Amino acid sequence: MEVYLVQHGQSKPESEDPQRPLTDKGRAEVESVARYIDSLGIKVTLILHSSRLRAKQTAELLARYLAPAEGVLEHKGLGPLDDPEEAERLIQQAERPLMLVGHLPHLSRLVSLLILGDTGKEVVRFSTGGVVCLGIGDDGWAISWALLPQLVRQMDERSD
Repeated sequence: MEVYLVQHGQSKPESEDPQRPLTDKGRAEVESVARYIDSLGIKVTLILHSSRLRAKQTAELLARYLAPAEGVLEHKGLGPLDDPEEAERLIQQAERPLMLVGHLPHLSRLVSLLILGDTGKEVVRFSTGGVVCLGIGDDGWAISWALLPQLVRQMDERSD
C-alpha cells in the first residue's frame, strides 16, 4: 500500500491575503505535478486535505487528474501544528492508496514518525507542491520516491 504526502502549492503571503490562496505559480506547479503523476498511472482512492484554503485548492487540482474514487475531503488533524499521530492512525487504517495534502512542519513530522518512530528527526525535506510517496513493507514504512515541481519543470523543458 502507498500513501502520498503533498505539501500545498505556493501560496500568497498573509499580508496580501489572510486566506492564503495559491499563487498563479503555485497553481501551475501543482497542475504540472498532477499531470505528471497521472501520466505514471498512479491511482489514489481518496484525497484528504486540511481546512486551510491552500491545501484545499491543491487537493482539488490533484483530483482533476487523479480522479480519486472516493473524492476529496477535508479532514481534521492535517494542519501545520497538528499532532502527526492522528494522521498516522488514519494511514494505518487505510486499505487503499491515500493522498494527504497538508503543511509543514506536520508532514515532515509525520514522515519521521512513520519511518523512525520519532517526530523530532527530519527524514525528508518537502517542497511546496511536492509529493513524497511512502510504501509499507515487512520492515515498516519507507520512502519510495519524491517528486519536486522543479524536476517536473525540467523534464517538461527537455521534452519541448
